[in-house]
Amino acid sequence: MKKIFITLVLGLGALIALTACGSGEIEPVTLKLVSHDSFFVSEGTLEAFTEQTGHTVELVPLGDAGEMLNQNILSKNNPLGDVVFGIDNTFLSRALENDILLAYDSPALADIDDSLKLDSENRALPVDYGDVCLNYDLEWFAASDLAAPTGLADLVDPAYAGLTVVENPATSSPGLAFLMATVDAYGEDGYLDYWAQLADNDVRVENGWSEAYYEAFTRYGGDRPIVVSYASSPPAEVLFADPPVDDAVTASVISPQSCFRQIEFIGILAGTEHEEAAQQLIDFMLGTTFQEDIPLNMFVFPSNTTAELPESFVAYAQVPDSPATLDPATIAANREAWIDAWTSTVLR
Repeated sequence: MKKIFITLVLGLGALIALTACGSGEIEPVTLKLVSHDSFFVSEGTLEAFTEQTGHTVELVPLGDAGEMLNQNILSKNNPLGDVVFGIDNTFLSRALENDILLAYDSPALADIDDSLKLDSENRALPVDYGDVCLNYDLEWFAASDLAAPTGLADLVDPAYAGLTVVENPATSSPGLAFLMATVDAYGEDGYLDYWAQLADNDVRVENGWSEAYYEAFTRYGGDRPIVVSYASSPPAEVLFADPPVDDAVTASVISPQSCFRQIEFIGILAGTEHEEAAQQLIDFMLGTTFQEDIPLNMFVFPSNTTAELPESFVAYAQVPDSPATLDPATIAANREAWIDAWTSTVLR
């Protein structure tokens, strides 16, 4: 009788284990989420993922977007994490060519804007987008006799000499995106002439967005009232103003071909030991809990069309009707040559 009882218990245990495996449950793990330094979410957002799955998330920031991608490429045989956030469309081709991402057809893709899907194999899945545009200081221009700029051409007018700061495209993803906007606007035969004129008009170049925005821009004590930033930067200026303000203090130039649409992607890093858990994190980051947390933390738009936008974001964010775009294959074929030519022209 005792032998029969033990046999029944062992058999029941095996059945329970088999049922658990069949239900798709996996052991809780710690997932490393590799990102650029501009990744921010609200307290409790990633904890919601832990509550849903049991998995915890450890953030691994690796500098700006270009630096982060370089480190992931160099370490692809010994990946630095499980999931990566923040590869954008200016660098997408490099990530795909170097096979650092695993394909994953997430069910959440059904709610993602089709125009943002640039990888047919779903190795890179669109998580957010924003438009890199010229931003200007409304108070500075209101106090001057000069009209605010309305397009790229204004920046080379002598009246705007010494008023603009941009980021270096070799070291900054917004800087690279803005370079792409000028390539789209003026063509490969004309963009360098435009930059030569801009250099002659005393354009200032900073290595990164933070230096350009928080050091050179007049809103923060600098001497440049025009800065390359995002069309979604004005809401941040309102929400975090100290002292508080009732209206926008900056605005964006959103005329046709003045902005470049920057799309950010997430993906599973090849070589992860936790592929199934990484898939769950991808699903979460494309779902509404994470997506609705994006606008007021990273000040870009969610890729999920069902995500609701905060009222304040809608009120102050500007969306260009005709942002510049370039095919990723075109970027891949020309990016380094464009950057080298820009460097020779502007930093000569």
